[in-house]
Amino acid sequence: MTRAELEAMVAGCPFHRTLGIALEDFDQAAGRLTLSLTAREAFSRDDARVELHGGVIATLIDIAGDYAVALKVGQGVPTISLHVDYLRFARGAKVLATATLIKCGRSIAVVDIEVADETGALIAVGRGTYSSAVKSAA
Repeated sequence: MTRAELEAMVAGCPFHRTLGIALEDFDQAAGRLTLSLTAREAFSRDDARVELHGGVIATLIDIAGDYAVALKVGQGVPTISLHVDYLRFARGAKVLATATLIKCGRSIAVVDIEVADETGALIAVGRGTYSSAVKSAA
């Protein structure tokens, strides 16, 4: 999969465009990619300052995990389960989610995802399980 193809997949979803999710980096052979999201007032959990809501972070984790599987199977896949641990508040305006494909079998794929803020501090970790049993759109 080329960078242009992966970027088109990410940008092909209206929800992803609304969130402003962008592809930062990827390594198809390693099953790893990094997506970014820039904080906005609408994503905040507090009127006094932009402080990312946990739901936005969980959404980024899920999307990053999905595309780590897509690197292997060639298309987006449904989420089976998602677990998120929040570690601290994000500092700065941008967060980066790095997803690493742990296992991709015939029907189930497992991905670990780390989210860091602009300072490099780890703010959340997640593990997603996805259906890797894909059918062609014939």
